[in-house]
Amino acid sequence: MRTRLAIRAHALLEKHFPERRLFLRSDTDTRFIRLKPATQLIAFSGSAAVVAWTIIATAVLLIDSIGSGNFREQAKRDQRVYQQRLNAVAGERDMRAEEALAAQERFNSALEQISVMQSQLLEAETRLREAETGLGVVQTTLRRTLKERDTARDEAEALTAQLGQGDTPVPGSTAAAVNKEALQFMTAALAQTAQERDQVTADAQDALDQAEEMQIQIANLHDQNDRIFRQLEEAMTVSIKPLDKMFRSAGMNTDRIIDQVRRGYSGQGGPLTPISLSTMGDEPSLDASRANRIIDQLDRMNLYRIAAEKAPFAIPVKASYRFTSGFGYRRDPKNGGRRMHSGVDFAGPVGTALYATGDGVVIHAGWQSGYGRLVKIQHQFGIETRYAHMSRIRVKVGQRVSRGDRIGDMGASGRVTGPHLHYEVRVGGKAVNPMIYIKAANDVF
Repeated sequence: MRTRLAIRAHALLEKHFPERRLFLRSDTDTRFIRLKPATQLIAFSGSAAVVAWTIIATAVLLIDSIGSGNFREQAKRDQRVYQQRLNAVAGERDMRAEEALAAQERFNSALEQISVMQSQLLEAETRLREAETGLGVVQTTLRRTLKERDTARDEAEALTAQLGQGDTPVPGSTAAAVNKEALQFMTAALAQTAQERDQVTADAQDALDQAEEMQIQIANLHDQNDRIFRQLEEAMTVSIKPLDKMFRSAGMNTDRIIDQVRRGYSGQGGPLTPISLSTMGDEPSLDASRANRIIDQLDRMNLYRIAAEKAPFAIPVKASYRFTSGFGYRRDPKNGGRRMHSGVDFAGPVGTALYATGDGVVIHAGWQSGYGRLVKIQHQFGIETRYAHMSRIRVKVGQRVSRGDRIGDMGASGRVTGPHLHYEVRVGGKAVNPMIYIKAANDVF
């Protein structure tokens, strides 16, 4: 059976690959090589395999080249789109900053106006109290004078009756002269008293007119204060709302942040102490309550600004740069494969200045595997920022830095393909997207 199969296989090979002889001649001799069907089949199979492998490899390389080209083009398009978005966001940020500055100027102007109005109101209250006191004195004097006039009139009438009846014995002409002098004195006293009464009445009417005019002035002051308070309240709303939105966009609890900052700045007194417009020891008026609410909002805005300085709401590169990689999974630029990229990359020339994005303390300044020259800054609220691949470090461990302080220079140390800054933000030790904080601050800074 095996012999028959072998014969049939050989016959089939003979049909497609007949036996051939390859002659090799030289000057003195002629030789030949016998090519059996099996040998020809093996040679043909090997050649076909080589050709097929060549075709497949070429196709793979071509597809990879086309795919890489498309990927680069897509990356360039994405980069252009992102750069346009960054430019638009920067323009909007500048516009918001101008609006915030204008609102701050309006707020300062309104605050000066309310200070002047408060002084005028206090002066008006003082003048009103003085007028009321003067009016009371005038009324008391008028009542006393009227009483004295009535008494003097009664005495004059009694004396006149005595002189007319002659009931009282007086020694000769001396008594008549005395009575005449008394009558003249009482008449002069009555005339003077009547004049004083008229003058007191006129003074009282003037005091009443002045009091009415002061009441009108006080009403006008109240209306003006109401307009100023409304402007202040609107300015505070415009100023606080972007700050509140910034922290909420960054996923931060505003109440907890305010409480934490307030504990760190717990001193009492100063320009934000609640005021009272009453000078009589009474409960604060409606205007005083509104002023105190505005002062509370001023305090909250101040706490917001302090907290904003301590959180990384800034970009670490102020010079020209190229955004080359975002946060999240990406293709490893060194050896391929998908890997988690726990920060964002800003590419630029070696030596580009790098700045702290918030107030904090340097907890690491040196070499770390993969990161190269690395600076770590610990901020409040459990936030940490990292600045990697530096060419030079300009801070030391334990050093306190503020937002905008230069901490190093851009470089290409560590595991990199070129000079750039690898920037990370970590909350509670877990990496988060730094663009959350950068985008959240676009409407404020």
